[in-house]
Amino acid sequence: MNRTGDHIRISVTVPVYNEHENVLILYRSIKDVLERTGQSYEIIFVDDGSSDGTRDILKEQAGRDPHFKIILFRSNRGQSAAMAAGFKASAGDIVIAMDGDLQNDPEDIPLLLSKIEEGYDVVAGWRKNRQDKLLIRKVPSRIANRLICSLTGVRLHDTGCSLKAFRREVIKHIRVYGELHRFIPVLARIEGARITEVVVNHRPRVYGESKYTITRTFRVIMDLISLTLLLKHLRNPLRFFGMLGAWFIGSGMIACCWLVCRMVTRHANLVDLNVPATIVFLLLAAGFQFLLMGLVASLIVLTGDRRGITVSPIEYNRTED
Repeated sequence: MNRTGDHIRISVTVPVYNEHENVLILYRSIKDVLERTGQSYEIIFVDDGSSDGTRDILKEQAGRDPHFKIILFRSNRGQSAAMAAGFKASAGDIVIAMDGDLQNDPEDIPLLLSKIEEGYDVVAGWRKNRQDKLLIRKVPSRIANRLICSLTGVRLHDTGCSLKAFRREVIKHIRVYGELHRFIPVLARIEGARITEVVVNHRPRVYGESKYTITRTFRVIMDLISLTLLLKHLRNPLRFFGMLGAWFIGSGMIACCWLVCRMVTRHANLVDLNVPATIVFLLLAAGFQFLLMGLVASLIVLTGDRRGITVSPIEYNRTED
């Protein structure tokens, strides 16, 4: 058991939103598991603007246990923001994230820790026997997993499982916003982390209601597109912006040639050519702007490399089906 000021080995962060029936059960389960590990620890609950009394329960418990910390948001800011706050506040060498709905099993924490001890930087949970509704949760999740894996190259069975373990030196460099909490392994790949996954227990929800809605799908897709572009063009962004710039400039030149030919051969009225001339100008201007954006992005990447910020190849290890 660690005392105030002692070095902390394990930090467990749990974002919660309107989970008043679950928080104390989950806290006690996590504490029991961590006590059995014999390592120093802290438990951080991040309340994402709950309105059902969850924050009052957390405040009361925080005054009883020096290992228990809370972060209280004034309003609901989303799971990614809550996770980011928990990561920032954590002091442990190993940071474990999990959901606050009791569907993640704290008994799997030692399994994650053992994989970290093997030398991995990120250990992701795989809910192989997922206890959720088929059409609302399972089918969309399977489709999303295949799409994410095919676009990002991060080969995990279950990218959406919140139960994950990270080395602190990896997670401290990762910015989580929007809906990026489900893409943390992808972000870790950019940092050159070694990633693996393990099969974890997934329990049916007993108390409360799921906060997942189908409207989040659009935000997830937008974040996936931005991450895919980042992964493909992080090292040489000029290729991407240069390709766009070349397309616009080429289109503008073709349109310019057509405009000149029309003026010479048909003696068109200059007033009638105002709109085509404007389009030509916009195409050329956009093309050169994309080229300049590519040059600026390349300079940013080059500056980062000179400061020692590098992108290393990543290693994967998948559990067998």
